[in-house]
Amino acid sequence: MPTYTAPTRDTRFIVNEMLDLASYGNLPGFESATPDMIDTVINEAGKFCGEVLAPLNQVGDVQGCTHHEDGSVTTPEGFKEGYRSYVESGWGTISAPEEFGGQGLPHVLGFVVEEYMSTANQAFAMYPGLTTGATSALLAKGSDEQKQMYVPKMISGEWSGTMNLTEPHCGTDLGMIRTKAEPQADGSYSITGTKIFISAGEHDLTSNIIHLVLAKTPGAPDSSKGISLFVVPKFILDENGDPGERNGVTCGSIEKKMGIHGNATCVLNYDGAKGWLVGEENKGLAAMFIMMNAARLGVGLQGLAQAEVSYQNAVTYALDRRQGRALTGPKDPEEKADPIFVHPDVRRMLMDAKVFNEGMRALCLWGALQVDLTHKAQTEEERQLADDLIGLMTPVIKGYGTDKGYDIANNMQQVYGGHGYVREWGMEQFVRDSRIAMIYEGTNGVQAMDLCGRKLASKGGRAVQAFFAMIDEEIESAKQVDELKGLAEKLEKALAEQKAATMWFMQNAMQNPNHLGAGAHHYMHMMGIVTLGLMWLKMARVAVEALKGSPEDAAFYEAKLTSANYYAERFLPDAGALRRKLEAGSENMMALGEEAFATAA
Repeated sequence: MPTYTAPTRDTRFIVNEMLDLASYGNLPGFESATPDMIDTVINEAGKFCGEVLAPLNQVGDVQGCTHHEDGSVTTPEGFKEGYRSYVESGWGTISAPEEFGGQGLPHVLGFVVEEYMSTANQAFAMYPGLTTGATSALLAKGSDEQKQMYVPKMISGEWSGTMNLTEPHCGTDLGMIRTKAEPQADGSYSITGTKIFISAGEHDLTSNIIHLVLAKTPGAPDSSKGISLFVVPKFILDENGDPGERNGVTCGSIEKKMGIHGNATCVLNYDGAKGWLVGEENKGLAAMFIMMNAARLGVGLQGLAQAEVSYQNAVTYALDRRQGRALTGPKDPEEKADPIFVHPDVRRMLMDAKVFNEGMRALCLWGALQVDLTHKAQTEEERQLADDLIGLMTPVIKGYGTDKGYDIANNMQQVYGGHGYVREWGMEQFVRDSRIAMIYEGTNGVQAMDLCGRKLASKGGRAVQAFFAMIDEEIESAKQVDELKGLAEKLEKALAEQKAATMWFMQNAMQNPNHLGAGAHHYMHMMGIVTLGLMWLKMARVAVEALKGSPEDAAFYEAKLTSANYYAERFLPDAGALRRKLEAGSENMMALGEEAFATAA
């Protein structure tokens, strides 16, 4: 059975040293995040996820969820007990508002817990993960009454939440939804329609499920401008605010999926279900995007999560499995063969995984800090900058993070050779589970177009210019440090490629929008490579300073410097190739007619 150990040392390095969370102690919520508190959260979350959730991962995959004739769903063995332990430990309350029962700690610490949970058991983590997103939308757009009715018990974990967007005939193009919301005399709406692919749509973990549903009211525009958002509880609340009458929403079936078997992905049928408008009529898409943006950052963490757990197990296997001899001569002459860890091609795959995982962890936690600063920074200028940066980086964290996370999981399966293809070793589950992250919450092609078609040009390019300026400043400063100069110069070259690609879009995409569409994927990956380069430069700077003090764990910091240089040598050069692909434009990509794609008999 595969194992998982939370990377608490690396997390503490990022949170305490790279981000220096203690330096934000003057901001609301940060004053409680003392070094002792931070270490306690990190260590205890790691212990909980490793000891409680990880052992349920293969169980959930093998058993899956069971759909019963009455529409109810049973989760895999151990999930109810695991969820009860999660609730009793208060992990879902970490960064939630104190006024609704949360602890009010920075989002950075909430992201730490979310990463560990997704790595230990992605299917399980999705149940509370969807609740967090639904809570965010209610807090932003719900009425005071709705907040008081639903949010405290969602934060506590007593109730869960979902997001209902997709229908059988439409996914990304939400303007095509057909679910109807008819106004009723009592101020509620009667919701009728079918939603598909609803993660955690029905289960036995909580006493109520609070669905957030997109629907159209009578006479609404037949486009995305006619979408409204409704809160539809599984059980309508009685006069005491407790679950009462069963609402008209039922689970028609659960999907038979490639992975994440432990999560119930449901078809939900709404048959005159009672719902209440959230926010303004016809403004539902904006409200739902609050939830989706939070979810997209969480999905980026899932890309890291599956890369991390597959990497940990691949390292263990590579150190144990003996095949062949090292090219430089036997490492273990007393044995018939050396561990496969000595072979450069195996080491290549492991190093690629190591530097991606550590760089991506830094990016996700840096992104979480921007979420905090968006709301809590002292000045309007600082809040605006943080909001610009996290808005720009959200599609990159989701898109690049999950593309690469899947690649890493594949390569870690490759380390196992034939054993990686056999179910008992667990590697093929990591590959299957990681695949969905490239699809849901907006496919990665949609993420690339969001980045290039919307975010780059937004507000006159303010966000991307701030992004470039931030990296330029870091590079110039690092060039003054001998140990960082080479790394900084390599990042500078990669950044120059991205700047040139940005300019090419400006000069060519207006005359032919297909040029933008053809290059968006490459640009998103280029930006991911450059941004992880920035994270590695930041981490290398901290390591250089730490080594001046001859720390007891000097090997940890020395490994950071070696890893930073490996990233610069092996990842940053790809920015140039991606720029050249982007500048090839769309002519040949779009030139052939439909008949050219048909297979001749």
